[in-house]
Amino acid sequence: MKVLLSVVLFSLLTSACSKQRNMPEIDQPNPSTIPPSGQSRTYLALGDSYTIGESVKQSESFPFQLQSMLKNNGINVASPKIIATTGWTTSELQSAIVQAKLTQKFDIVTLLIGVNNQYRGNSIETYKKEFAELLQTAISFANGDKTKVFVVSIPDWGVTPFGKNAGKSPQVIASEIDSFNAINEQITISADISYTNITPASRKASSDLSLIANDGLHPSAKMYSEWANALNPKVSAVLK
Repeated sequence: MKVLLSVVLFSLLTSACSKQRNMPEIDQPNPSTIPPSGQSRTYLALGDSYTIGESVKQSESFPFQLQSMLKNNGINVASPKIIATTGWTTSELQSAIVQAKLTQKFDIVTLLIGVNNQYRGNSIETYKKEFAELLQTAISFANGDKTKVFVVSIPDWGVTPFGKNAGKSPQVIASEIDSFNAINEQITISADISYTNITPASRKASSDLSLIANDGLHPSAKMYSEWANALNPKVSAVLK
């Protein structure tokens, strides 16, 4: 039974999956970089199941909710370009980016990756190396403009109904998630890039099931809305 549960959990996580710093003052944009009137801003979202919005409608995922909020702020943003799939680790995201052969530059880029590294028990040193590389890739997609890159922390899946029966205690999962987040936060802050810590919000799901999708593992539209709300003012400040 334990073996079967482990297989089910792995299948769901791999078939499915603020500490806010002060932003540096932004120089007035060069007129040549301002999109022509009426032209949509572009958005690239890099990640895993938390980026595609596993178990919720696409419109309810955090990238699409963020797009909607930005439009409500008077910022016209095209539908997000997503490079993310449930179950991806940092190395799998790197491979997918190479395969995508994107040459386009984007007005904003979000990066949320690492839960599957933690879930599979992958080396934190490997994560450190690959996350740093992915962050540089995100900067290149933003045409070298660090102010347009936004990193999101890894949520804590251990508080979910499935997480509470995953074989590890919620406390152990939380500790491991914190270790991975300590790495991605340090790298992000050192690079002078925006970091949004949604992990404390994700832990509210321990007592609020409305924050969990019907699969009992992934965030609901309500939780994704909290993430988008946390990103909205930061992104708006850069794009206005």
